[in-house]
Amino acid sequence: MNDQYKNSYKATAKELVSLSVYNVGYQLCDAGYQWGPGIRDHYLIHYVISGKGTYEVNNETHFLSAEDAFLVYPNTEIIYRADAKTPWEYAWVGFTGSDAATILQATDFSRKHPCIHAVPNGEEVKRQLLHIYDARGNGFEHAVEMTGRLYTTLALFLKSSTQKETQLTAATYVQKSIEYISANYSYPITVEDIAAYVGLSRSHLFRSFELVLQQSPKEYLTDFRMKQACYLLEHSNLSITAIANSVGFDNGLYFSKTFHKKKGASPKAYRIKIRGTE
Repeated sequence: MNDQYKNSYKATAKELVSLSVYNVGYQLCDAGYQWGPGIRDHYLIHYVISGKGTYEVNNETHFLSAEDAFLVYPNTEIIYRADAKTPWEYAWVGFTGSDAATILQATDFSRKHPCIHAVPNGEEVKRQLLHIYDARGNGFEHAVEMTGRLYTTLALFLKSSTQKETQLTAATYVQKSIEYISANYSYPITVEDIAAYVGLSRSHLFRSFELVLQQSPKEYLTDFRMKQACYLLEHSNLSITAIANSVGFDNGLYFSKTFHKKKGASPKAYRIKIRGTE
């Protein structure tokens, strides 16, 4: 008799928002059930409800059991496998968005330590994950409710964090910077503007971004603008000049050079390729 059960939901579209649920579910696995080797294109948190299993990442094997949690990072090769004798049951949520990295940086998850053993408020984490699943649906109201419950779930990991205050402070500054960028990227803002808004020197802001995101504020701002430009090239009929202005460039030539450097193609060529039309 096969005792495996799986209940899952996957969103049909991922929007350009600060945080959104990509998939959510829970599963009682068959003995030895394995996913991978493979990669995900989003973050993924699993919380182990019962049983045992292993999580392999970065050439290390982590042994997990009830009340443990593990984090999958985007574009990182992984394998996770249920125990052969007492296979695990887990709940999970996959998510994307500009808030994800900064929030996770303030938890006890890290690339070096992607597992948390004996999650202090594990029962509440499990409850919130199941609440996200209960809120599933493709309507806008479902997306808002799932995202709200995801924030609540992540907040539980923040509350139990043992991170050093300096890292938590850096994450706070970066989060505030990202909020400013999200609201003002269409204007010709600079790193100095961001630093002034957050209340830091440019060098202090740089160190905070390097600690949390492993990139500079200027790199993040440029990447954010290019992401918005890609969206407009794919989903609008705006001219290249109009798109440049819409994402904070007052010089169309500089926009095209920056876009080509980041994407390996001119804005026009990118649009033709993504749409498959002239």
